Amino acid sequence: MVPIVPDESRTFGMEGMFREVGIYANAGQLYEPVDSDQLAYYKEAKDGQLLEEGISECGSISSFCAAGSAYASHGVNMIPFYIFYSMFGFQRIGDSIWAGADLRVKGFLIGGTAGRTTLNGEGLQHQDGNSLLYAMAYPTVRAYDPAFHYEMAVVIFDGLKRLYTQGETAIYYLMAGNENYVMPEMPAGIEDQIVKGMYKFRSAEVSGAKHRVQLFGSGAIMNSVLAGQKILADKFNIASDVWSVTSYTELRRDAQEVRRLNMLNPTKKPKKSFVEQQLEGHEGPIIAASDYVRAVTEQVAPWMPAPFLALGTDGMGRSETRESLRRHFEVDAEFVALGALWQLAQQKQIDFKVVEKAIKTLGINPEKASPLYA
Repeated sequence: MVPIVPDESRTFGMEGMFREVGIYANAGQLYEPVDSDQLAYYKEAKDGQLLEEGISECGSISSFCAAGSAYASHGVNMIPFYIFYSMFGFQRIGDSIWAGADLRVKGFLIGGTAGRTTLNGEGLQHQDGNSLLYAMAYPTVRAYDPAFHYEMAVVIFDGLKRLYTQGETAIYYLMAGNENYVMPEMPAGIEDQIVKGMYKFRSAEVSGAKHRVQLFGSGAIMNSVLAGQKILADKFNIASDVWSVTSYTELRRDAQEVRRLNMLNPTKKPKKSFVEQQLEGHEGPIIAASDYVRAVTEQVAPWMPAPFLALGTDGMGRSETRESLRRHFEVDAEFVALGALWQLAQQKQIDFKVVEKAIKTLGINPEKASPLYA
C-alpha cells in the first residue's frame, strides 16, 4: 500500500499515519521535529511508507504512476492511494493522469474536500465542480461520488478485488467530502448496485398522495436531496423515492454499451441498461442534484423513462458559507423541492400557480442572480 500526498498531510487529517508507517526519506530523519512529543508527530524514516511530495502535484502523480505500474515494471503489486484536493487533480495534472492510463497504471485517486460548495472558506481555488466532468473522458478511470462511508468502502474493496485479484487495469477516482453528518447503515444486498452506479436509498410514502417524483442525489448534495424529500412530503403531500447515484459515468458507459449491442443485434430482443432496469416501475419526473456541473448528471438523460431535470453548480461561485453557496447554485433542499414541483406542473399534474405559491413558501427569491452569469 502506497499512500501519496502533496502538501503536508495534516490538511486531510492524515497525521496519524506519520507515527504508524512513517514518511519515506532515503536518508532517514536528520532533525528533531518540533512535535516529537505529540501523539502524531512528524516522523521520517528510511523504511517509511507514506510518500509526501511537498506542494507538487506533478511529483505526486509521477509517484502514483510509478507505484501503479510497478506490477509490470518490477513484478510487484503496489497499491497507490493518491489523496489531494479534488480541484488540483484533473484540472492541474490531467495530462499526467492520461499518461498513467496509457501506462496501464492501477490504483486509487482520492479527491479530497470534493464538490463546489463543500470547502467554502478559501476562495474559489478549492471549489471543485469540474473534475467529474473531466474524468468521464478518461477510458480507464472509474469515477465515483459517494455520499456515505459504506459506499466508499464498497467501491474500494471492489477495486482491490478487480485490479489485484482479477487482473483488470483501471484507475478508481473517488470523491471525499469534508462535511460532518450522520452515516446511515448500509441497506442489505446493494453492493453490486453501488459499484454499477445507483441504488434506491429511501422512499417517502405519503398518505393520500396523488403525485410521486424520483430524486437523484450524490456526494455532498445528498443531504439536500433528502431534506428536499421531506419538504415535498410535509408541505406538498408528494411521495418520492431518493436514489443514491454513486457514478453517472459508469451508468452512461453501461447504457452506451447496451445501446451498441442492441444496434449490432437488431433482430434479437433489446437489452436494457442498468439505469433503465433500476427505474423500471418507478413513476414520476426525475430531478437530479449534484455538487458538480449539470453535464455530469445529464450523462444519463437519454435513458431516462420520464422528464429529467438536472440541478448543478455551473458558474464561478462565491467564497461563502455552504448554505449560501447551495442557495446561490440552486442545489439546496428548497430548490430540489421546487424543481420537483415545476416538473409536475410541466407534466400538467399540478397547476403552475401551486409552483408560484411554493416559491414564496420556500423563501426563494425569483429575482436572485443567476449562478451561470453572476
